[in-house]
Amino acid sequence: MAELVATCLWSIRPELVLALDAQLGPPVDSYVNGSQTWLTDNGPRGVTLEWRLHPVAGFRQPPGLSHYDLWESVVAQLSGDGPAADPLQLGEGTRTLSELWDGLECFPAYDDPLEPAPLAEAAGTALGLRPERAGLVDHDRIADAWEHAGRELSIVRLLEEQLDVV
Repeated sequence: MAELVATCLWSIRPELVLALDAQLGPPVDSYVNGSQTWLTDNGPRGVTLEWRLHPVAGFRQPPGLSHYDLWESVVAQLSGDGPAADPLQLGEGTRTLSELWDGLECFPAYDDPLEPAPLAEAAGTALGLRPERAGLVDHDRIADAWEHAGRELSIVRLLEEQLDVV
């Protein structure tokens, strides 16, 4: 039987990136595959939440920029005094925000049992942005599909297939 996990989801947009930076600070980990991750202890009943900014399908690191520098480079450009540049100057080239990440997922980090509604409420309050989708997902099924496709599938799209619009 599949283990279902409460999850909520936001689509990528500049306001989301800036809210992440303002409310959660820099990621605790940045991965070569483009993922950015945060851990916070502000879930219902003090549950630790994992926040994962998922890369687009087939993500490729911008040349001349390490995966550790990607987040800071994007935030610096989005936080500038003028309007947000699109595309962003990253390393030796340019990318739009939607060419980097598809969206943000938030879920209990350590398999703590939570219902979707309290998770969505706590996550929306912590981030200052209400999630667009919430529900229960089968992370194993998503991971298997992503790996089977050679990481050429969008994790966010796979999550959307299992989540309800809130």
